[in-house]
Amino acid sequence: MEIILLQRVAKLGQMGDQVRVKDGFARNFLLPSGKALRATEANKKRFESQRRELEARNLELKSEAEGVAEKLAGQTFVLIRQAGETGQLYGSVSPRDIAEIATAGGFAMNRNQIVLKAPIKSIGLHEVPVHLHAEVEVPIIVNVARSPAEAERQAKGEAMDVVEETSMADLGLEVGAALAEAGGEEG
Repeated sequence: MEIILLQRVAKLGQMGDQVRVKDGFARNFLLPSGKALRATEANKKRFESQRRELEARNLELKSEAEGVAEKLAGQTFVLIRQAGETGQLYGSVSPRDIAEIATAGGFAMNRNQIVLKAPIKSIGLHEVPVHLHAEVEVPIIVNVARSPAEAERQAKGEAMDVVEETSMADLGLEVGAALAEAGGEEG
């Protein structure tokens, strides 16, 4: 289907470009979300008459997004989750969870703006990109920890997912050394 883009769409084109896309993509995403119009003669004339207005609105939205990006850049959001000893989460952190914690932190954010290639499944500091506008992206830090104290230690740079393993031989030597210090017999 031939469409006219009403705003910049990643990997597709800029505002005003006339592109061919699959019918389902146009019908289910681009047309309902107001990102494109069908490329008919009437719509081409309508777009040309509204082009200045659309460009002005796009610049206004971009400047608003850049203002929010300045405040949001470098922000750290802490999520407390249950995890095993190795740092693997019992669940996962999804874009919805990140959007909720950011909204609670004073930033109006939608889960569709959070870009995760895969859900977060381990504790630690994770850099997550946020798309505020088609041309504005800002990274935030998501600190996933088991407790608030652990989150503070992670923020300082300590590694939390390291587990010390003690073998039975090491344990026997430690017990023997403790008994020898106490003056008891070693067994």
